[in-house]
Amino acid sequence: MKNGRRTTLADVAAAAGATVPTVSKVLSGRSDVSDATRAKVMRAVADLGYEGRSGRGAARRTARPAMVDLVMSGVEGTWANRALSGVERAATAAGVALVVSVAHRDDDAWLTRLLDRNLRGAVLALVDATPEQLATLNAASVPVVLLDPVTRPPGTVASVGATNWAGGRAAAEHFIGLGHERLAAVGGQRRHLYSQARIDGFRSAAAEAGVAVREEAVAHTDWRRASAAAHAAALLRREEPPTAVFACSDTMAAGVYDAAESLGLRVPEDVSVVGFDDLPEGQWLRPSLTTVRQPIVEMGEAALRMLLRIMADPPETAPGEELATSLIVRESTAPPKG
Repeated sequence: MKNGRRTTLADVAAAAGATVPTVSKVLSGRSDVSDATRAKVMRAVADLGYEGRSGRGAARRTARPAMVDLVMSGVEGTWANRALSGVERAATAAGVALVVSVAHRDDDAWLTRLLDRNLRGAVLALVDATPEQLATLNAASVPVVLLDPVTRPPGTVASVGATNWAGGRAAAEHFIGLGHERLAAVGGQRRHLYSQARIDGFRSAAAEAGVAVREEAVAHTDWRRASAAAHAAALLRREEPPTAVFACSDTMAAGVYDAAESLGLRVPEDVSVVGFDDLPEGQWLRPSLTTVRQPIVEMGEAALRMLLRIMADPPETAPGEELATSLIVRESTAPPKG
């Protein structure tokens, strides 16, 4: 709203220093707009809260094809495959065609392609969408659902995730139940919502049991196995090394295994390990990995179903849903020596 009236395309154009046709091109995914101008328009859309002529109700237009977009941060790895499987399963059940695209970091090309396809809606899986990108989708009347949001989503954007905080608590409670008192954790990037929630839950359960997980006992890395191995090795070289390590993904848990092996330590005799995700790779490790399962396939299904509900009847408040995690105990955890 501007001065008590609805924001118009002309207002956005004036704020961006562009013309109304140029703003229309950006919102329809036209490629004949410079990157600099596109960025200015998207920033103006976000700053002014422009929602398009029909607002949320435009999602009901029947002229659009029965097709939705799944935008992913990448298509490699088991997590991506499971998420895709869940979204595709729900789309097929609903008779909706699915288009899959990849959002590369610091690149608006995925957004332009999505708008140009004139799709009815989109699921964004592990995509770190900026406020400007989300506002542009809203202004173009394209409803979205964030699947496992990377950062805390605006209150106007729907999301589906897992109970990450509870999963972190379950890992700590398992360690403490086995008698461990020297705990450590290897997390992803600090700004990633799901990683921080897992670490916070882990530390919360430990604190309730009177076990301190100090800041120096928590390492943050980029989710890669090699990086996790390097950080875990530093933790395990400490004067009083941890007897149990929680890794915020199964891939990073494999890195903890690598670090332990490089130092001549055995899992779980010398160090117990718990991961997060319950990917098949965890069962292939030796010993098999104790982990926190997140229902990735079911999360994908829930995200697509939520998107279809929003398209059919746009809600006043964006819905959010968290699916339950559960601890899967295997061979990588045991009581500490002595």
